[in-house]
Amino acid sequence: MSHGHSHGGGGCRCAAEREEPPEQRGLAYGLYLRIDLERLQCLNESREGSGRGVFKPWEERTDRSKFVESDADEELLFNIPFTGNVKLKGIIIMGEDDDSHPSEMRLYKNIPQMSFDDTEREPDQTFSLNPDVTGELEYATKISRFSNVYHLSIHISKNFGADTTKVFYIGLRGEWTELRRHEVTICNYEASANPADHRVHQVTPQTHFIS
Repeated sequence: MSHGHSHGGGGCRCAAEREEPPEQRGLAYGLYLRIDLERLQCLNESREGSGRGVFKPWEERTDRSKFVESDADEELLFNIPFTGNVKLKGIIIMGEDDDSHPSEMRLYKNIPQMSFDDTEREPDQTFSLNPDVTGELEYATKISRFSNVYHLSIHISKNFGADTTKVFYIGLRGEWTELRRHEVTICNYEASANPADHRVHQVTPQTHFIS
């Protein structure tokens, strides 16, 4: 549902307005389970390792003990490697109820070890953000651009005027695919009835003739 404002080519809607019931909303934002946290980087974080803490279950998004705050200025850069290929459909950014809340988010795909110098290039998508202190606003990505993502960089380039930026939660919605030798496992982090429904076996034609 539109909120009547521009988001740089992507709209936003409340997570509460999504079709799934509240008890299934956490499943929709389950892509954090498919992040290689050991290799995740957050550049310009004031406390080392704190950037990892904002990728947490949707039900824990209001846990304000885990957050990341920028250090030298208002910018943050998250380098997020996935453990497979992701089709990214939506993002939630939850911040503080003050001017430290992010006001702009720029997304880049498949640029491992991205640095602030690399943010000079054109992003794959840019969003103007609204203050969200409850983790309810989702920003929809251009799925055609984010259908085969093994690494996502999120550049928080601006806030609403504070010296530093604070983020409590980043939620990622979409599908994760692990390529295996004999099968493809697809996890669709939306309202899924049964995870087993998303296991698709690849069968070579000659297999049909094996008795």
